[in-house]
Amino acid sequence: MNEFTDMAPEQSFFAVFCIEQLAVDLGLAGDVVYKMLVDDSDILDTYIVPCYDALHTQGRDWIVDDLKDVMRRRGMIR
Repeated sequence: MNEFTDMAPEQSFFAVFCIEQLAVDLGLAGDVVYKMLVDDSDILDTYIVPCYDALHTQGRDWIVDDLKDVMRRRGMIR
């Protein structure tokens, strides 16, 4: 199943933005970050997509920092 097919187009674009910006910030490949947010956790489905309305109004740095905080709380990064 493709997680992006159940999203509105703007949510899909935002999810890709989040993945790519996290990848840049963490120094990882986009596919690695995608795996972290989808396969290793449910952050994409339980945080990024449901909170799209609030998250997408923030700036890039705030979004990346917020997502890294979520990942830290879940023990995914330090």
